[in-house]
Amino acid sequence: MSESESQSDAEQSPITVILPDGSELEVPADATVEDCAYEIGPGLGRDTVAGKLDGELVAKEAPVYDGVRLEIVTDQSDEYREVLRHSAAHCLAQAVERHFDDVKLAIGPPTDEGFYYDFDDLDVEESDFDALEDEIEAIIEADYDIEREEVSIEEAEDRLADEPYKLELLEELAAEGEQVTFYSQGEWEDLCAGPHVASTGEVGVVKLLEIAGAYWRGDEENPMQTRIYGTAFAEEGDLEAYLERREEAKERDHRKIGSEMDLFSIQDVTGPGLPLYHPPGKTILRELERFVEDLNEDSGYDYVETPHVFKTELWHRSGHYENYQDDMFIFDVGDDEFGLKPMNCPGHAAIFQDHSWSYRDLPVRYAENGKVYRKEQRGELSGLSRVWSFTIDDGHLFVRPDQIEREVEAIMDSIDTVLSTFDLEYEVALATRPDKSVGSDEIWEKAESQLESVLEKRNVDYDLEAGDGAFYGPKIDYAFKDAIGRSWDGPTVQLDFNMPERFDLDYVGEDNDTHKPVMIHRALYGSYERFFMMLIEHYEGNFPFWLAPEQVRVLPISDANLGYAHRVKNEFDEFRVEVDGRDSTLERKIRAAHDDRVPYQIIVGDNEEEAGNISVRDRFEDQEYDVEIEAFKAHLEAERDEKRPEPDFLAE
Repeated sequence: MSESESQSDAEQSPITVILPDGSELEVPADATVEDCAYEIGPGLGRDTVAGKLDGELVAKEAPVYDGVRLEIVTDQSDEYREVLRHSAAHCLAQAVERHFDDVKLAIGPPTDEGFYYDFDDLDVEESDFDALEDEIEAIIEADYDIEREEVSIEEAEDRLADEPYKLELLEELAAEGEQVTFYSQGEWEDLCAGPHVASTGEVGVVKLLEIAGAYWRGDEENPMQTRIYGTAFAEEGDLEAYLERREEAKERDHRKIGSEMDLFSIQDVTGPGLPLYHPPGKTILRELERFVEDLNEDSGYDYVETPHVFKTELWHRSGHYENYQDDMFIFDVGDDEFGLKPMNCPGHAAIFQDHSWSYRDLPVRYAENGKVYRKEQRGELSGLSRVWSFTIDDGHLFVRPDQIEREVEAIMDSIDTVLSTFDLEYEVALATRPDKSVGSDEIWEKAESQLESVLEKRNVDYDLEAGDGAFYGPKIDYAFKDAIGRSWDGPTVQLDFNMPERFDLDYVGEDNDTHKPVMIHRALYGSYERFFMMLIEHYEGNFPFWLAPEQVRVLPISDANLGYAHRVKNEFDEFRVEVDGRDSTLERKIRAAHDDRVPYQIIVGDNEEEAGNISVRDRFEDQEYDVEIEAFKAHLEAERDEKRPEPDFLAE
C-alpha cells in the first residue's frame, strides 16, 4: 500500500461524537450535523434545523469532528428562537433594500431580545416602520426557500463588489479558508455563516422596535451606521407577551427609578460611564458591601487594597497588555507608561509574590472591593449596566492543586447564599478557552476538567459556552433571572494556571521542592454596578427592608403630634428613619412615602400619642392600629437581620 493510500484510509476512518447524554456516536469522517441526526433517527434528521458543536451554534450542514460534543437543534430547542431571529434579520435587510436605494449592508445578528441589522447610507425614520413591517410580512408570506451555498473567495468578491463592509468581512474570512457561505431568499442574498430556518415562511411574526446609531465594528474611528432593532417570535401570542414585558421593563428602568429615588446620576460634566452615587444609593451599596464582607470573613478571606493605576510593566507581566490593551485607559507620566487597572488580579498576585509560603499556609484568600476601569465604546454605555468605572467584589485565592475542588465548592456555597438571600433564579454555564488566550493546551484542558468535575459532583445543570472563558483560564458563570425573566451576568468562578507562571509565584511543598499554586478568581455579585442595576429593576425600587435607603417614615397627623413623632423616631434610631414634618395632609404624606418606596410608615396622632403606641402602614397599603412600639421594633430587627425578601409584618 502506498503512503498516499494509507493517508487516504486514515482520513476516512470513522470519528466519534459525544451526545448530550454522554453516549458516543460513530460516524464517517466527513459527516455533518444533519448526517449525525439521521444516524440517531430519521425523524430527528428531518426535524434538524441546526446544531451545536462544543456549545457553538452552527448550520446543520457544518462538518463534525472527532471528540466534539454535539447537540441537535430542532424547532423545540431553546436555540431555535436564535435561528429564527437570525432569519428575521435577513428579512429586514431584504425589505430595506426593496424600499431604499443604494443602501450598504453591514451585519445583522440575533440577540437575546431579538435582532438588529446595521446599514450605511440609509435615511430611515420610525415612521417608516409600518411600511417595512408590511414588506417583511410579504416576504414571510412568500415563503421563499432559504438556501445555503458554498462559494469560493473569488466568487464572493464578485458578488459583493458593491458592498464595502461585506468585503472587509470577507477579507478576514479569506484568511481562515478558501470558501465562504451565502444564504439566499428570493432575489436577495447575504454573506453569512448561518444557521437559518428552512424558509421565510417559518420566521413567524416580526416587530421593529427602534433605531439607533452604531459605529462599524464598535470602533469610534469608523463610520456611524444606522441600526434597526427588531424582534421575532414563532407565534403572535409570544410577541404580544414580549411587548407587554417590554413596557413593564420601561417602568422598571433603573435610570428612571434611580432618578426618582435619587440613587445615582451620570453627568456630562463628570464624564460618560462614570456614575456618581448619591446618599440613598450609597446607603444601598454599603449594605451590599457589608453583606459580602460578612460572607468573606466567614470564609477566611483577608482584605487587601490596591491602587487604581499601575505601571504597564505589571500589565505586560500579567498578560493584560497584549490581550486587553484596547479596553484600557493608558497614559504616560514622564518616561513611564501607566494604565488604570481593568482588573484587580495582578495587584493581588504581586502581594502574594511579596512573601514566602509553605504548603501549610495555603490556601491564601484575598478580597477587595476593587474599583476597575474598562474603556467601553461610548455608544455601548448604558446606565449602570455598561460603564467605564465599576467595582468588583473581588476575591483571589492561591491554592494547592489538591485544594481546588474544596475551594471552588466553598465559593459556590457563598454564591448560593447570595442567590437565596435575594430569592433569585439563575442559570449556570461553563465557559471554555477563547481564541485570544495565554497558556498551553495541557494547562487549559486541566483547568476545564477541574471545573467540570465540580459541577458534575454538585449535580449542577449547566450550559457549555465554548470560547467564552477569560484569556487566562476557564470559568463558571452565573446569570441572574430578574422578576420579569431577563437574564443578567452575575457571579463567576475562574481557574487560572497562567498568572502564577507569569508572576513566578510558588510555595514550598511537603517534599521541600517549590511548586506553583493555582489561582482562583471569584466574585459573588459580579460587579456592584450591574448587580445594583439588576436589583433596582428586579424590585422596581421596592427594596427589601434591610436594603431600603429609608426604612421607616414617621407621619404626624398634625403639627400638634410633631413632638411625639420625633420621640417615636428616637425609639427606632437603629434603623434609617425620617419624620415627615411638612405642613401637609396625612393623605399626601402617605402618598409621598408610597411614591418614595419607603417600606413602612408609622402614623401618629392624638390617639397614638395618648396611648403611647403607633399605627403602622406598609408600602402595600395594609395598615394596623394600636401597635406596641417594642413589638414593632422587634419585628424590624428580625426582618433586617434575617434579610427577608418581603416585608410581612401586617401579614402575620
